[in-house]
Amino acid sequence: MSEFNKTLVKRFNQQVIAEGDRHAFDDLVAEDFINRSAPVGTANDRESLWRTFDQILRPAISQLQVTIEDQIAERDWVTTRKTLTGLHTGSLLGVAASGKAVSISVIDMVRIVNGKYAEHWGLNTLAQVVDQLKQD
Repeated sequence: MSEFNKTLVKRFNQQVIAEGDRHAFDDLVAEDFINRSAPVGTANDRESLWRTFDQILRPAISQLQVTIEDQIAERDWVTTRKTLTGLHTGSLLGVAASGKAVSISVIDMVRIVNGKYAEHWGLNTLAQVVDQLKQD
């Protein structure tokens, strides 16, 4: 089960985050998914997760790649430390394209139920990356 869940999370990172594949997203994320790390006052459902990749990250960061640094799985949990990299070629949270390389560090925990993402908790350095782009 743990290896299956790790493979599922790797697939999500490649096909959904890096490639923007909506069909893979639909296959991998439960209808009742909850993002426990959504900012206070914002939606934490399945579609808001999709919008994060489809309307925020992918339009702003070209050549988006996800590198899995470490991954631990136990029972229905998978914890992943990863790095998202690419070029800042579109507006990112109000910061105009700079053409600079960006690197976002992420640690997330995903609970897998019946082969799908059910819940997510995570930490990332996106805010720090945006602050750095504003200063440059």
